[in-house]
Amino acid sequence: MHTPIISSLLDTDAYKLNMQQAIFHHYPEVEVTAEFHCRSDESLVALKERLEKEIQALASLSFTEDELNYLASLNLYQPDYLEYLRQFSLKAHQVRVSIVDGQLAIHIEGKWLDVILWEVPLLAIICELRCHDKYPETTVRQAVELLEGKLTLLSGTNEDFHFVDFGTRRRFSKAVHHAIVNHLVQHCSHFSGTSNLFLAKQHGIPAVGTQAHEWFQAHQQLTGDLADSQQLALNRWLQEYPDKLGIALTDCINMDAFLNDFNRNLSEKFAGLRHDSGDPIAWGEKAIRHYESLDIDPLAKTLIFSDGLTLEKALTIHQHFSGRINTSFGIGTQLTCHLPDVETLNVVIKLVTCNGKPVAKISDEPGKSICRDDSYLDALRKAFNI
Repeated sequence: MHTPIISSLLDTDAYKLNMQQAIFHHYPEVEVTAEFHCRSDESLVALKERLEKEIQALASLSFTEDELNYLASLNLYQPDYLEYLRQFSLKAHQVRVSIVDGQLAIHIEGKWLDVILWEVPLLAIICELRCHDKYPETTVRQAVELLEGKLTLLSGTNEDFHFVDFGTRRRFSKAVHHAIVNHLVQHCSHFSGTSNLFLAKQHGIPAVGTQAHEWFQAHQQLTGDLADSQQLALNRWLQEYPDKLGIALTDCINMDAFLNDFNRNLSEKFAGLRHDSGDPIAWGEKAIRHYESLDIDPLAKTLIFSDGLTLEKALTIHQHFSGRINTSFGIGTQLTCHLPDVETLNVVIKLVTCNGKPVAKISDEPGKSICRDDSYLDALRKAFNI
């Protein structure tokens, strides 16, 4: 009998529900398409049939009363949205899996309100199926033993160093992910939460996350003037969450373009910024200079770093900015897919259109840019003076 990999709709990242509520209130009829990208030089075509079976299993899930009560307890979600979740289920017909140019291809199309919850479980399933095939002898215990060794780096580290688990999408397996978070909860005082709602509920720890690139990408086609899209996205977020979830992602275009839009009002209202591409030290220095230029005390703000981190790299960044601005760290693949001789898989699912028109992510790192429409990319560069 087939046991599905994902058994709960809560087994996803918190920012997905945070964005979905905002979409529910502001953009319930917006249509989008999203596509899968494998940045690793590895064929995943053998996963197709099993992935299709997992998609059908995902579409059979719904939120339980216990899960809805948990979400209500977070004091983030409004009654109308929770009522919407009561009847929500993923729609398998929105997902098309195929083989294109010798590689696994996934195309997702439908209302943004529905499409948004496909990404995280699909990526987690792909990674687990792939790791099961490629590393059948690798065990959960090996992952925990490696983690125990890494945690020795934290000996003597200041109490103000904190990190969270951001590892749902590219985890080795659900079992490894659960074991890693369980070990951190029990043995690491610097561990302060997880992006995964299921594990946050299970362990009674904070569920961490705000918004992702797709929030900014979609707004490129939800504004009258392309150059206004980032400010619209930021102001709409404040409209939905005026005094919570105040960390803004900066690299949908790039840091310089973001800071040009991040005026005094926005800089004061948002609690801080999240880094997800480019040099983290240079990025953080730009953030500090920006706050200082507006006479805002950087120590009143927080920088979240989440780009390809290891514990060692996070500690280095923390030490660089210590006493100058608050920092926190989201560590993903290097927590939940760090096992002996295991090569990690770099996979993403990103928006490619909104309301039938192209959207793009440029980022602070060329390898992370996503856009298949060169003319639109040119328009975006022109709008933001890149």
